[in-house]
Amino acid sequence: MPIQQATELQIQEFITQHNAWILKENKLHREYQFKNFVEAFGFMTQIALIAEKSNHHPEWFNVYNKVVIDLTTHEARGITERDFSLAQQMDIVFNLNP
Repeated sequence: MPIQQATELQIQEFITQHNAWILKENKLHREYQFKNFVEAFGFMTQIALIAEKSNHHPEWFNVYNKVVIDLTTHEARGITERDFSLAQQMDIVFNLNP
């Protein structure tokens, strides 16, 4: 069974509930800022393990203390529940490391 894209309403509801995330170029987008490079890289390492376990990988890049994330499900050609789930897990990890 193919993965279903989220509806516009589902995406808007997610963004309303998780206001640090925005819709950018049909992807969920967020920028995280850390105290330094080590904390940013540590966050990426934790998320890499989560992403690998769930077999859903972010588009991301890091510059010093900033990590920029874009989430989409290539197989579905859009945002899906997988993206919502990974975004929520990222926020949990970020909030656990003040």
